[in-house]
Amino acid sequence: MTQGAARIRRATPSDAEAMARVHVESWRRTYRGVMRDEVLDDPGFIARREAFWTAVLTEDRFALNRIAVAEAAVGDTAELVGIAMAGPAIEHHAEVQLYVLYLLDEHHGSGTGNDLLAAVVAPHESATLWVADPNPRAQAFYRKHGFVPDGAVQVDDGVRELRLVRSGTDRHD
Repeated sequence: MTQGAARIRRATPSDAEAMARVHVESWRRTYRGVMRDEVLDDPGFIARREAFWTAVLTEDRFALNRIAVAEAAVGDTAELVGIAMAGPAIEHHAEVQLYVLYLLDEHHGSGTGNDLLAAVVAPHESATLWVADPNPRAQAFYRKHGFVPDGAVQVDDGVRELRLVRSGTDRHD
């Protein structure tokens, strides 16, 4: 693990509530002004994300997904500060698709994002993902890891997204 980074481990069903909190907090900080406020401020947002993560962590239909969390020490306890999920690619000709990678703002630049990505997508695997545009920090992070835009663009709930792809190679970043 990169020095200063959080501890990375496989997610368990007992993590669903904390994963929902990280997911929603990350969206609120990252996508304010990009995504509609009524989505970000919906009082049921956290509960829906918790139900989503509970399903992902317990239902057979998600069994092929790789799900990791990052824990950091906060006083005498460990708190979840990041989440990641990848699984079978549903589009493009890639081995795996990165569906989720979120890290609380105060942990950006710590190496934890690198570790989360590596926990769910091996460096030698071809991969694809969608990233919000604009989101220069995330786009730079993925470029650093060999992802490039392939020209595909979609708009999901008013948010413009770019598809990034990476060919499977042995990387030594």
